[in-house]
Amino acid sequence: MATTDPSLQTGSLTGTLTAVRRLAPYFATVAARTWKGSVVSAFLSPIFYVLAMGVLLGGFIEVDPDRLEGAGTYLAFIVPGLVAGHAMQTAVADTSWPVFSNFKWNRVYDSMVATPITVRQVALGHLAYVTVRVTLVCAVFDLVVAPFDVYGAWWGPVAALGAQALTGLLFATWMYGFSCRIETDAAFGVVFRLVVFPLFLFSGAFFPVANLGAVGERIAQVTPLWHGVNLSRMLSLDRVDGPTALVNVTVLVLLSAAGLVWAVTGLERRMAR
Repeated sequence: MATTDPSLQTGSLTGTLTAVRRLAPYFATVAARTWKGSVVSAFLSPIFYVLAMGVLLGGFIEVDPDRLEGAGTYLAFIVPGLVAGHAMQTAVADTSWPVFSNFKWNRVYDSMVATPITVRQVALGHLAYVTVRVTLVCAVFDLVVAPFDVYGAWWGPVAALGAQALTGLLFATWMYGFSCRIETDAAFGVVFRLVVFPLFLFSGAFFPVANLGAVGERIAQVTPLWHGVNLSRMLSLDRVDGPTALVNVTVLVLLSAAGLVWAVTGLERRMAR
C-alpha cells in the first residue's frame, strides 16, 4: 500500500502540481524514446502539406481578400487553419491508443496509482504532457511558415499559438475521456473516420465555410474545431473581430473545462473496475 504523502493531497492545487511534476520524468522519457517516430507525422508531413497546398496550389488561385477573410494569399488563409487542425489531430492521436494502452495492455496507470499519486492527478498529468506536446508541435509549425509572410503582425503567431494550444487541449480532454470508456481500440478507427476527418475538412481550414451554403455554414460554425480555426486565423491575420473572438474563446474554454471533467471521471471509473 502506498504511504501517505502530505505534498500530494487529493483536491489540493499544490498537491496536483507536485504530482504533475513527479510524473514529468516518465513522460519526458517516453518523448525521448519515441520522438524519431513522430517527426514525420508531427512535423514534416504538415509542413509538406502547407507547401503543396499553400505554395504550389495557392499559386494558381486568384485571391480576393474579401472572400478569404482578409488573407492576402491563399497560403496566409490556410496556414492558421491547418495548424489548428493539426493541433486537433495531434491531441486526438496522443490521447487514443497511448491512453488505452496505459490501462489495457502495459498497465502503466496501475503502477502510477500504486504510489501516493491519485487517479485524478494521473489524468491531469497526462493531459498536461499532451498539451505541452501539442503546443510545441504547433510552435514549430508556426515558426517554419513565418518566413512565407503569412502573419499580419509580429504578435500574430504568438497569439495564434494560444488559440491552437487551447484547441488541442479541448480535443485531448474529450478523446481522453472517450478512450477511458471503450472496451476495444477498434472504436478509434470510427472516431478518426467519422469525426476527426470530417471536422478537419469542413472547419474552414481549406475554404471559407460560407461556401457550404447557409445551412452548411451554420452547422460548421457550431463545431468546436471551427472556433479554433476561426480564432487562429483572426489572430494570425491581425483581423480580430472582438465579439466573434470572445465567442470563440468562450466556447473553447467551456468545452475544455467540461472535457477535463469528462476525462478525469472517465479514468477514475476505469481504474475503479
